[in-house]
Amino acid sequence: MVNSVKMVLGIVLLSAMAGCTSDPKSGWGFTLPEGDAERGKATFVELKCNACHTVAGVELDPVHSEEVGTVVLGGKKGYVVTYGELVTSIINPSHRFAFGYESEQIKDGEVSKMRLYNDEMTVTQLADLVTFLQQHYEVEIYVPTPFVPYY
Repeated sequence: MVNSVKMVLGIVLLSAMAGCTSDPKSGWGFTLPEGDAERGKATFVELKCNACHTVAGVELDPVHSEEVGTVVLGGKKGYVVTYGELVTSIINPSHRFAFGYESEQIKDGEVSKMRLYNDEMTVTQLADLVTFLQQHYEVEIYVPTPFVPYY
């Protein structure tokens, strides 16, 4: 009995240790250079991101697009929108799709309608753009509805 408990504990310990090794494709340790929000706003307009996106709390001249409806960036969310998520959404827009929009508005099959900017955007522009967008997200703390019993 004692040996089987030791064996189970050993397996659990080895499994936990194996989970601590990082995957070579992990984003751990990745960061862009410090960005500038004002330049990021200018990049947002220069790359015509405002053809398909608005940014909560920011006045931008709309650019009309026939292909995609307006996807709102920023605003209150029930979770933290991380730096890595924003970078990934920009450089790999088909990685995950926005909730709350009709599929036809944001994708063709399993591919995002957002064009790829990887060959036309500099690393500095990407860092500036992420800095600009990140400051417009706010975490909304969930407040449960109080329980009121019926009598």
